[in-house]
Amino acid sequence: MQLKELLKKIEQEMKLRNYSHRTIKSYLLCLNDYFRYIKNVTKNPDITLIKKYLLEKHTKDQSSQTLNLYLNAIKYFYREIFRNNIPVNIKFAKTSSKLPVVLSRMEIEKIINTIDNKKHRLLIALSYGAGFRVSEAINLKIKDINPAELTIHIKNAKGNKDRLTIFPEKLLPDLTAIMALRDKNNFVFESVRGGKLTERTAQKIFENAMKNAKIFKDATFHSLRHSFATHLLENGVDVRYVQELLGHANIRTTQLYTKVTNPNIRKIKSPLE
Repeated sequence: MQLKELLKKIEQEMKLRNYSHRTIKSYLLCLNDYFRYIKNVTKNPDITLIKKYLLEKHTKDQSSQTLNLYLNAIKYFYREIFRNNIPVNIKFAKTSSKLPVVLSRMEIEKIINTIDNKKHRLLIALSYGAGFRVSEAINLKIKDINPAELTIHIKNAKGNKDRLTIFPEKLLPDLTAIMALRDKNNFVFESVRGGKLTERTAQKIFENAMKNAKIFKDATFHSLRHSFATHLLENGVDVRYVQELLGHANIRTTQLYTKVTNPNIRKIKSPLE
């Protein structure tokens, strides 16, 4: 089978299993690179060759997350496409336990207040106030918002999962205005050309606002979501409810934010005091 045909077969199989567009794209890129490296694609995995391939990626300073993505794609290929019973017994790379970059409430307010464009200001405010990923913000449709209950139904989020999240009542007038006289299937944050904004456009709006607010933290659009979670925990919201609002499958992912907001650590005085 030609490489192009093989990649097409993998793509079709993943679509049938309802994998997300992002996962399909990532796996195909990884496998295309892997196939070109091994040259001869056979049904049985060559564990030694796979380890050599991953090691070369490691020597090129690829992150642990990237190495694990390649390994996941390779394991998926042999297990699901070739239906091979020989397990690829290679352990995943150890990932770093970096704390998320969190913005303070004052920094969030400064960022929002620097944005003159009403739609862009609402995009950033709602992304923080509802704990959006950037993909969730740009894919939000009018029909997904429930103004009466101050909730948002996020559909086909990461892992093709749906969830409910909240948004603050103070944003209701701006949301009502942007949704007025528009079809319920329209995107809330449409581009000037029609259709949804791109992820890069949303990220650029945030980056420009950070710059204008003169905030120099190593923050990204995703830091709005980190800040949402951290501030909820600071307000005393149970970590299990925060997990549900964020759509985390494992509570350990949500518990990472408790390290950022641990009040007991803040009470400890440095010996220099």
